[in-house]
Amino acid sequence: MNGPRGFSLRALTEGQRDLSLSERVLTLRSRWRLVVQLGLGTGLAWLLADEVFGHPQPFFAPIAAVIAVMAGGGQRHRAAIELIFGVAVGVLVGELIIHVIGRGYWQISIVVVLAIVVGTLLGLKGLALTQTVTSSILLAAVVPVAGASNPAVTRFLDALIGGLVGLAMALLIPRNPVRDIDREVQSILRALASNLGQIAHALRGLDARGADRALLRARNMQPAVEAMIATSTNAREIARMAPLRWKQRDHVEAYFSSLTNIDNAIRDSRVLARRVATMLRHGEAPPTDLAIAIDALGKAVGIFGSDLSEYDAFDGAQDQLIQAARMATLALPAAASINTVATIVQVRALAADLLYASGFDRDEIDERLDFD
Repeated sequence: MNGPRGFSLRALTEGQRDLSLSERVLTLRSRWRLVVQLGLGTGLAWLLADEVFGHPQPFFAPIAAVIAVMAGGGQRHRAAIELIFGVAVGVLVGELIIHVIGRGYWQISIVVVLAIVVGTLLGLKGLALTQTVTSSILLAAVVPVAGASNPAVTRFLDALIGGLVGLAMALLIPRNPVRDIDREVQSILRALASNLGQIAHALRGLDARGADRALLRARNMQPAVEAMIATSTNAREIARMAPLRWKQRDHVEAYFSSLTNIDNAIRDSRVLARRVATMLRHGEAPPTDLAIAIDALGKAVGIFGSDLSEYDAFDGAQDQLIQAARMATLALPAAASINTVATIVQVRALAADLLYASGFDRDEIDERLDFD
């Protein structure tokens, strides 16, 4: 008995570190907005359902408010609306069926089956369909409240009231979209700049294994890139829908428009690391200034991130990116191997992607990167 339980606990805690009290306090401070949204939203949902609409014990109103707040904070608002609708459908199906067939083990089975059927026919899926089923189970399991003239309609309205209140909390007390997206983008750009420095270091030391490690790090950045894209989508919706964040729309759009090019730059860095590793494994002597050019490219990435964060002109970043591309191009010897040429091409490609992200169009990039 202790064996399986011990194994389960070890599996759950393996690789995790207990947070110190100070770290937990910082985590709590970072969640202040969520605390306010849930505290106000649940109380207001109950107040509206109970005092304004006269529904006795409207417990589903605060439940739906919690679901809407959590979905609105971590998913797109359309998903939040679908969750609210899923809860309401589950409540309606559960109440209507239980009103006819009563309560019991086989009645719950029928309610669940019908909730899935109705939810699917209405186009619900994923978490919204799950909420439909769980809501119907809850309604099938609890004793109906005395005094409700029409329990099905009453609970359905409670779910809608709570869901709308929760969604309102997410929009009226919104997260800071610029801060959210900036945190993700700056983390990615710092990792990119650091990895470019590692590639340059491997090149100077003729260290093929070091270049391979840089390639592995670049590959491992992909989950962070996907998280950045998801966060940016949420941030964009908050900036568009939340009145308190409308003034941040332009800044969020600047981030959002740069994401594809940042993603391309990460992919370029993978190819760059692979080419450098291949060059060094083959014993090819790299051009003298190529490592300096890659170092300069890493510094340019840092300047680009700073300009993007401060919503400032990209003049400094653009100059540094062009300079890094120029240094790499001029480092190309008259007689060069395919790997050397490909490495220099990737430096130019990475610089070009970030120049695109800074607002340059194709003609401007072609002109600025023409060093003949």
